[in-house]
Amino acid sequence: MIDCDLQFVVPTYRLRDVSETVEAYDENFWRNGHTAPLIVFDDSSVANHEKYFSRLENTRTHNELFYVGPAEKEQFIAYICRRLRDRKLDVLVRNLFRPSYGGNRNFSLMYTLGDLMVSADDDMRPYGLIEDSPESLGENEISRGKLLPPGANGHTRKSFDILQSFRDILGKPAGEAPANYQRGEHLADTAMDLESNNSLGLARENSLYLQEGKVSRSAIVKMAQTFRSGTNDIDAVDYVEMFLEDSERTNVEAINDTYVLVNFRPCVTNRNWRMDCGVAGYDNRTGLPPFFPTRLRFEDYIYRLWVQQPNIAAAHVDSAQTHIKNNYMRNPLPSEILNEAICGLLKRKIRETLRRTDELTIAFDYDGAVSSQDTQEILEAAQSLHARLLAARAQAKVPERRDALGLFAANLLRTFYDFEPDFFQQNVSRIVDDEVGLIRSSLEIWPTLVEIVYFKKNCRVLPLRRVKNKDRGPARHSA
Repeated sequence: MIDCDLQFVVPTYRLRDVSETVEAYDENFWRNGHTAPLIVFDDSSVANHEKYFSRLENTRTHNELFYVGPAEKEQFIAYICRRLRDRKLDVLVRNLFRPSYGGNRNFSLMYTLGDLMVSADDDMRPYGLIEDSPESLGENEISRGKLLPPGANGHTRKSFDILQSFRDILGKPAGEAPANYQRGEHLADTAMDLESNNSLGLARENSLYLQEGKVSRSAIVKMAQTFRSGTNDIDAVDYVEMFLEDSERTNVEAINDTYVLVNFRPCVTNRNWRMDCGVAGYDNRTGLPPFFPTRLRFEDYIYRLWVQQPNIAAAHVDSAQTHIKNNYMRNPLPSEILNEAICGLLKRKIRETLRRTDELTIAFDYDGAVSSQDTQEILEAAQSLHARLLAARAQAKVPERRDALGLFAANLLRTFYDFEPDFFQQNVSRIVDDEVGLIRSSLEIWPTLVEIVYFKKNCRVLPLRRVKNKDRGPARHSA
């Protein structure tokens, strides 16, 4: 059993690259005087585990490094299935923890049950990109940021005490928030509809504004997050917009504009539509709801709904981290555009039919039905983008850009099933029906699994591996 009240986890499916993340956060914790176990939750295949695990063993850390990979996950699932004593439930358990964005995060919830957990994705770094001449924030303005073109100057890296910023507020009553915390109902983003988490269009600048509301002093801060720089939380379509607006670009998949924070200040809110699970912390002492076990990118949307309970609060802490947008093993942009469109549909349907929230789950009535109107709206948006790509191709002055636009338009057409309405409706219906069925069954069984694991952790450690890497030792810290 890991003896620590706060655990730091890194969910990954890119074992090849996670070592740099581990060393960066370990160094940040050490320089700020913290000891916290580091746990990598790896969604790699067995083949990639065998190929890249040695890179994790070659890391140097001050803190203990643990690993939960294919073998440990299989041991955990086998134990859960034995305890349930019903073979018909095995498929539900395996789907809940299947290799996916949500499934991997659900392992981290189980392994940190009873503790506070801070999580960072494998392409995050423990520093913020801050403008050199910060501007004062306006009334009720919580943060402001700018999207800068590649190579732009005027900003620097600033390191923050990441763990202490979470310890200041996570798991505590809102009434105990530090004096510099603002309080309100929720945050509104000038560039995004936060209830759906859909972009309002490409914006070069944006601000978060605190909406007025009274936060109960006794409400417990169950989730918190840092601010984020590097890339803003924007849609895949916005990357296409960046490509279209700059006639000099020739590779739509290599957009590397930099999001820089002008200024920010911490806050605590009743509701948090502005959820960013890549830089978040959770009060997991009594259990939390599962992430949606989906291969689509809306696994954290459940927390946006769940956190609206009156006895729960959320916070943005007084620090920032940077997203470096690792393109390794990332889906092509046309696929991301389709995924985000389906996610938008699912989020709206679930939100509109939400029936109940409780300590460990939510319940909704959406049955997975998809109408022709639902898919027609998605198709029309994709067709409009496709037409713009072709128009830009006709105006392109250099062959490389002309070819890139033509190839992207062709891939978009193929990804959206050649814009054939009936075929598109049939395939989206199948995807949505599968996702909704899996999510609903997962929510039903989750409380039972939490009970099993809570008892297990009180008796013995869950399957995990202590990585036999090298200890950096105190000498490096004093250097």
